[in-house]
Amino acid sequence: MLLVVIALGFSMAIMICIPAGIVANQEATQNLSENYESMISDMQEEINETATLIECRTSSRQGRFAGMPSGMPEGLPSFGFGQEVFVNETVVDEIRSIEGVKDVVPFLEVSSEETTSETMDTPRGSFTISRPLYTISGVCLISSFIDSYSILPTNITAGAPLHEGDSGVLLISSNLSDYFGVEVGDKVESYGEYFTVVGIYEPAGQGTSGTRQVYMSISDTQIITGNTGNSSRLDVYAEDVSDVDGIAEVIEAAYPSELHVTTYEDRLANLENMQEMYQTTLENSESTLSQTQTTAFQEIVIAIGATSLIALFTMLYTVRERTKEIGVLKAIGFSNWSVMSQFMVEGMLMSLMAAVVGVVIGIVGAPILSSLLLPHVSLFPTQGERQFGQWGEATNPGIFQSESTAIALDPQTLLLAFGAAVLLGAFGSLYPAWKASRTSPMEALRHE
Repeated sequence: MLLVVIALGFSMAIMICIPAGIVANQEATQNLSENYESMISDMQEEINETATLIECRTSSRQGRFAGMPSGMPEGLPSFGFGQEVFVNETVVDEIRSIEGVKDVVPFLEVSSEETTSETMDTPRGSFTISRPLYTISGVCLISSFIDSYSILPTNITAGAPLHEGDSGVLLISSNLSDYFGVEVGDKVESYGEYFTVVGIYEPAGQGTSGTRQVYMSISDTQIITGNTGNSSRLDVYAEDVSDVDGIAEVIEAAYPSELHVTTYEDRLANLENMQEMYQTTLENSESTLSQTQTTAFQEIVIAIGATSLIALFTMLYTVRERTKEIGVLKAIGFSNWSVMSQFMVEGMLMSLMAAVVGVVIGIVGAPILSSLLLPHVSLFPTQGERQFGQWGEATNPGIFQSESTAIALDPQTLLLAFGAAVLLGAFGSLYPAWKASRTSPMEALRHE
């Protein structure tokens, strides 16, 4: 009987977990759509506010990941891993002298010495990706720049932002603060030097696994990294929108190999490409969700059928084994209805015990059962939405990673499970109970 209850319990667990998995996938798809619309709207607004901005980034020389498996071809792409390249700050004055340029804001963006590693398995073997733990953004802390342009995070959750003249202090992202376990006023070591945390900010659209970053003065960054007089990014602001294209052409002609130029039009094109990618993914997710619902319906029907058949054959076996008992009961005056109801109650009790087992299995193994039984809906990670280097270049390679969907069993689902158990137990026991009630006492007593 124990094995029968466990088998029924697994059938009940399937009936419990599949609807919960469907609901979770529907909610994840809905959240994806809402996050997408909100993010596109925010980016569109941000791009419109920076029509006069020309972003100039240094080009990186591509490298290879550490720990590549033996036998991998030498021409394997680097997947975005690159050696940092810088330009001398004399370029700032040269660009500032171009007609139509209003301001040039230099930045020095470097990777931390600390790294984090991730092992990936491929058909050719396993290899380890080592990447910097966080990024340091050295900012030119001049009041006119801070007040006029978006060069520092504004969503400060603790402490204060950076100000002109700050030195020996930094602004840290919340996910990096959590990683280090530091708060405002604590010290953080970077490149062998200690800096005081004056503020903590929340990275927009990212969570604990998003980009970890710190902001400090560009002079501090240059000193600790040994890059005095160097920059890695220049934000060039034109006097008027009509000057943007001309300034961009001059910069591209003067520094073709040193700087990669991104303008308002480029950012719009990037946004359009991003919209197309997201729209395609949304459509694929909705299509997969439709297939998932069809598969779920079929699996629930099979589970219901299996549960009913298990109850049916178990009760048929029980009736056969207890034939003499049935004869005795009939002989001492039990009515057909009394015998029938007794066996139906036994069948329902057996199904109720199976429902308890099924609920326990479902609570413990809902995510596993759902992932095994339902097609996976590929979604963008909510904590790693598409991010652009301040104005357009993708810095988050995890845009198309799948999200782990949280499966929750709500009380209503559990109550329905117990109700279904009673009904299926009664249904499966109906014929055996009827057969028992129709047994002749004389035939039952002669049964061996």
